[in-house]
Amino acid sequence: MNTLTGIMKKSLEDLDAGLRGALNMSDDMEALANKMFINVQPDAWVKWAYPSLKDLASWFEDLLVRIDQLVTYADEMVAPNSLWISGLFNPMSFLTAIMQVTARRDGLALDYMALKTDVLNERDSANIAEPADNGAFIHGFFL
Repeated sequence: MNTLTGIMKKSLEDLDAGLRGALNMSDDMEALANKMFINVQPDAWVKWAYPSLKDLASWFEDLLVRIDQLVTYADEMVAPNSLWISGLFNPMSFLTAIMQVTARRDGLALDYMALKTDVLNERDSANIAEPADNGAFIHGFFL
């Protein structure tokens, strides 16, 4: 995430300087400006970003929510009551971590662990008052 946001910041600063005349406009700057004009994710950002078919504006809103989730999680260092699984770059690593924690806690072999999913009838993740006793509550899961 830091690499992506760093590349975004640098490319936007360069584009701003190019548009103000402080730098010569390069092909990369022009490509960035054109992609932004037509509301498409710039190629330089897509290379470092998560897969998405959203337009640039929707993708950027989604990115801000992802960053907010990571910052909140990092600040508190406590797993949220319900994690937005689609907001992770690599959701499988989170699911693997759940299996590792369970295996260590219960003295089980990780090789024989399997994920089990129970679907709750709860539409709003904010209504999850406390974390799961075993495993984790997640939301934003698409089939």
